[in-house]
Amino acid sequence: MDRERDDYMTLYNRLGGKPAIEAAVEQFYGRVLGDAMLAPFFANVDIARLKAHQFAFLSQALGGPQQYSGATMARAPARLSIERRHFEAVAAHLVETLRGLGVDEHSVQEVVAAVAPLADEIVNTAGVASA
Repeated sequence: MDRERDDYMTLYNRLGGKPAIEAAVEQFYGRVLGDAMLAPFFANVDIARLKAHQFAFLSQALGGPQQYSGATMARAPARLSIERRHFEAVAAHLVETLRGLGVDEHSVQEVVAAVAPLADEIVNTAGVASA
């Protein structure tokens, strides 16, 4: 497939469609749940349901056919105290997941550009200032 035609494909399709997004979600949550700073946010959470929602969200955000119908990005984490450092750690896990799956850097940056604006909706707590 030539580059001009690639430009007309959605990021969802360029990444490999449903199987690639499913693999990314699976590996992403492996990283997030293994992170001692982030794991407490997921205590008592139905991880299978969360993965299904994340798959639908990412699929829609990246131009795929799935429609996300879960809570809004502001409402979903409202009961949690999420600082910018938490959001940045999650974003870093997403980037490393994509790189680990062999996604090219240009596409990784496109994914980052799609999710970065969500920080303003998700971060709801100022960090503790260090002395």
